[in-house]
Amino acid sequence: MRFARLHGAGNDFLLFDGRADPALATTLPPLVARLCHRRFGLGGDGVLLLLPEAEGRVRLSYWNADGSAASFCANGTRCAARFVAERWGWPEMVVATGYAAVPARVCGGSVTLTLPSPTGVRPWQELAAVGARVRGRYLVVGVPQLVVPVAWPDFWHHPVEPLAPALRAHAALGPGGANVNFVQPEGRELLVRSWERGVEGETLSCGSGDVAAGLVGAAEGWCAAPVTVRTASERTLLVEPEGDPPGCAVRLTGPAEWVAEGSVSPELLP
Repeated sequence: MRFARLHGAGNDFLLFDGRADPALATTLPPLVARLCHRRFGLGGDGVLLLLPEAEGRVRLSYWNADGSAASFCANGTRCAARFVAERWGWPEMVVATGYAAVPARVCGGSVTLTLPSPTGVRPWQELAAVGARVRGRYLVVGVPQLVVPVAWPDFWHHPVEPLAPALRAHAALGPGGANVNFVQPEGRELLVRSWERGVEGETLSCGSGDVAAGLVGAAEGWCAAPVTVRTASERTLLVEPEGDPPGCAVRLTGPAEWVAEGSVSPELLP
């Protein structure tokens, strides 16, 4: 089993080429948690499988590190597009995800995605969690996101536990909960820290969460559009609303960086 390892703003993935091995659609899913283990596996926030559907169109399947399937991952989709551009020779393509058919354009190590309008956009709501009342905005960018404004002097070092996991599974957000994105404007940038479902921990970036944060930030006037989002990886993403945020289509541009490639050892397989 050949793999490539890429990361999008520190959100790291193992990519598998279904064009070379179509059987991976069946054999790969049960192995995801083992492959993503940070100590006993290859390590990663998730696994991506790419299958060609037609010229210029690729089907992307995505699994979180715990093995659960997800309909969308913006950082993963950017990494998938970079892989396809490098290996299949398509600098522009449509990436068919469980969320939507997403047009992607690759320019070197930078990838731009054009995303449809978020769904399920709610007004601001107050949530009680771990003895505090938190104000947040819920919207679905492929997967559910909760945007929580904060004012932490030590933003990058402020502890997010136990608040983040309590919000992630809050009953008011539905049975699946949501990714939680803590946001704080600083100058012309929007700082974002994300706690993700499926990883059940903080990641260095959540691309769809950064989109949600950027749209809410633009709607509230925290930052002028297009919004530069600074992630915990110190990489920045550009969120460009194509209408009146937060309920509008949006372009997301950010890095997709190639780390390594190799073969999975037979000892790692059952």
